[in-house]
Amino acid sequence: MLEKLQQLDRQVFIYLNGLGSETFDPMWEIITKQISWIPIFAIILYLTFKRLGTKHAFLIIGMITLLLLVTDQTTNLIKFTIKRLRPGNNPELAGLIRSVQNRKSFSFISGHASNSMAVAFFLYRVLHPYIKYMGFFFLWPLIFAYSRIYLGLHYPGDILTGYAFGLFTGWLVLKLYIYLRDRYFPKQQENLDNPTNSEPVTNG
Repeated sequence: MLEKLQQLDRQVFIYLNGLGSETFDPMWEIITKQISWIPIFAIILYLTFKRLGTKHAFLIIGMITLLLLVTDQTTNLIKFTIKRLRPGNNPELAGLIRSVQNRKSFSFISGHASNSMAVAFFLYRVLHPYIKYMGFFFLWPLIFAYSRIYLGLHYPGDILTGYAFGLFTGWLVLKLYIYLRDRYFPKQQENLDNPTNSEPVTNG
């Protein structure tokens, strides 16, 4: 069963990776860099401070820092435990794929997928009552992680498992956040219950 899943994973990867072309390689190399997404996060950060106030915004930043630390380090532990070769380092795929970038680290699971989905899930659950159209933020992990397939760095299975793991860690940290929010910012529960009437909070 596992061998069949791995074979399917390779076949889907070869197909998706083969859709790329040299014309679009530079664009996807930009997309795969975290720094390229800073403008979007800057907008969300600004709106978070504006809508929730300084103290609550710093609580959210602290939770995201914790979330990234837990998700990233656990992902690395899984990688060095499973030790799955990246597609570009797999001799069985030599000549069959476009390896735009190469990494010496292992493939399973994708850190880009797990970290981005964890943050997207957490921020959506926390901010969607206060910021409109937060659902579109899920486009980030989808595009961000697909860039890893395009560049030849991850199999689809790496991505999907990374998404699942990111949702799990995002859910865990969300539970901690809810506890702290209800303890230190109980009045803002009214905005969560009635988001259409939420107003910016000025709590310093």
